[in-house]
Amino acid sequence: MESVSTMVRRLARFDVLALTAAIWFLAKLLRYAFPPLFGAFQTSYGVSNATLGTAFTGFMLVYAAMQFPSGVLADRLGSVAVVTAGAAIAATAALTLIIDAPFLVLVAAMLVMGAGTGTHKTVSVRLLSRAYPARTGRALGVFDTVGTFSGVVAPTAVVTVAGLSFAFGESWRLIFLLAGVVGLTLAVLFRVRVPKRVPTEATADGAASGFDAIDIGTYARLFRDRRFSTFALLTILFSFTYNGLVAFVPLYLTDAAGFADATAGVLYSAFFLASLVQLGTGELSDRLGRLPIIAGLLAVATAALIAFISLTGTAGPILLGGTLVAVGVGSHGFRPVRGAYLMTVIPDDVAGGGLGVVRTMLMGAGALAPAIVGTVSELAGFRPAFWLLAASVTGATVLAVFLLVTDHRSDR
Repeated sequence: MESVSTMVRRLARFDVLALTAAIWFLAKLLRYAFPPLFGAFQTSYGVSNATLGTAFTGFMLVYAAMQFPSGVLADRLGSVAVVTAGAAIAATAALTLIIDAPFLVLVAAMLVMGAGTGTHKTVSVRLLSRAYPARTGRALGVFDTVGTFSGVVAPTAVVTVAGLSFAFGESWRLIFLLAGVVGLTLAVLFRVRVPKRVPTEATADGAASGFDAIDIGTYARLFRDRRFSTFALLTILFSFTYNGLVAFVPLYLTDAAGFADATAGVLYSAFFLASLVQLGTGELSDRLGRLPIIAGLLAVATAALIAFISLTGTAGPILLGGTLVAVGVGSHGFRPVRGAYLMTVIPDDVAGGGLGVVRTMLMGAGALAPAIVGTVSELAGFRPAFWLLAASVTGATVLAVFLLVTDHRSDR
């Protein structure tokens, strides 16, 4: 019994990580559920790729816009209040989609979900870095892996509910019913449990308390550091590529590669299944340093994406799927290391808002990607659109290598 008690105590140390990651999983599930539903939306509402891409861009723009204010609010009010409110807002918006309604209602719900889910990542990185200071990379690796794994679940969930009946309308609305109920439950659990484990995150940061203490110049001055600005640009270029891929890989695989919907769904899930690599890259960054891992992972993502586009139309699903998985390895592996690196270079007293500034910029660029890719795909085809994404991640890789070779610190 003593050994069982010891095990329980050890597991209890990760309750903050578990709840934070669970809310992130749900937030990402809401986002990743939309691309697999684009075909159903086209059938139900009679809208084009450009319209759907623009709607998804609206979701992502609102999401991006919430990064900075949510970080600032966390600096002033504590992480718990911000995460709880965001989860509750997103869950409520999801519940509005359980009733059949016009396309504009869907768009409005997407925008509100973007606002609710947009409060989570920035604040959670700060929360986890303080809850697990000695193993920030590992904690963020688990956190990002759990969130990204929702990309594996989302296509499966869409296929699963397609064969079911729902009293209020199309069967895909069941996804949002479950997401809404679970989201509200997690918000309550988070609000009750986390303040007991990390009391400092339930209150303001002392010196920064009060809304009159907000000074935009404090956050803007971070960009006077050229290396910080270079890394911010790197993340912006990466985000543009990643969000463009996530939004249109399913349609690319069916339209440009000529695969069946089922095959495209499996490969899309495999892309997200590659997120398991984050468990290792976060740990490696704690041991080997951030920049070497960042440069290596972005190089893998770049080479794999170039191969993926080049082989489209000639390679079968196994080979093409392998290159897509390699893109996922590089892309997903980079993300927790990015957060860990930023938390080491941003001062603690502006950690939330500072990270929020960077994430607003990178998510803003990423939010534009679906609209741009959707438009270019209709004007010139999917392959030119994806070559644009390849050029963006190539630029990110060049900047990462530059930071690495010009970094003279002993601990990179």
